[in-house]
Amino acid sequence: MEEKVIQLITDGRRLDVQLSEAAEISRSRAAALMEEGFCLLAGEPCRKAGTKPPAGREVILTIPAPRDPVPQAEDIPLEILYEDADLAVVVKPRGMVVHPAAGHSGGTLVNALLGNLDELSGIGGEKRPGIVHRLDKDTSGVMMVAKNDETQAELSRMLKDREIEKHYLALTEGVMKEDAGTVEAPIGRSKKDRKKMAVDPDGREAVTEWKVIARGRECTLLDVHILTGRTHQIRVHMRSIQHPVCGDPLYGYEKGAKVPCLMLHARSLSFAHPRTHEKMTFQAPLPGDFLKGLKSSGISFTDSCP
Repeated sequence: MEEKVIQLITDGRRLDVQLSEAAEISRSRAAALMEEGFCLLAGEPCRKAGTKPPAGREVILTIPAPRDPVPQAEDIPLEILYEDADLAVVVKPRGMVVHPAAGHSGGTLVNALLGNLDELSGIGGEKRPGIVHRLDKDTSGVMMVAKNDETQAELSRMLKDREIEKHYLALTEGVMKEDAGTVEAPIGRSKKDRKKMAVDPDGREAVTEWKVIARGRECTLLDVHILTGRTHQIRVHMRSIQHPVCGDPLYGYEKGAKVPCLMLHARSLSFAHPRTHEKMTFQAPLPGDFLKGLKSSGISFTDSCP
């Protein structure tokens, strides 16, 4: 939403009333804008809401574009798998948005990180401190977070150069015939539904490797390795080969497997520490709802499985 400028000619009534009607905002909002100096009456600031200027005077009200709120630290429990002076590795719960956005100003992973980690504020930008990569709201699993600008830059470079290995567990519709495969198909914003992504020849390169772990009742559990990090990549690619992720409200089948959640979990991360160069691998435990979905689909898989 951009800045708006409202112009009117006074009619003798209270100015806050006239501004409220002309700008289609509440009287309290009009009064607040006046108090902050956004109202000009005959070229001069008018800050008193109850002002009743004579009819025929020109008034200009500027409604500034809304500013994204700077995330605040919140006391939200967060599972931390690893932490040092440079980075942290955490487990994002299913249902949690990664960073604040419209409709999600609080309760995000960023709010939780600010409440659990020291020296994070401002790293990578004040609105997304420490965030190097992201997971969809309904995808659970392991994520890494930078704690200083140098680490932020190096982890971002490593992601771009495919030096960080990310594996997911995905329960997909149908029984896979092959034991492994690769989907190489560019992804872009859907031209039919702006809420979705889609395979698009004009989109960005996207590569997904998959390998069968187990086959169940009309479904298949996969280990999925993504070489690129496009929005909804796994979900779009699996739908493109007619094996969408079970429980997917955007890309799944209407009459698909009866599971309790989106059956997609960021299982592991492997990378060389950007400062010490030590090879590190982290694995996020499986959520209870994911295990329940596997069981209902006839797949025996425990959190101790590799």
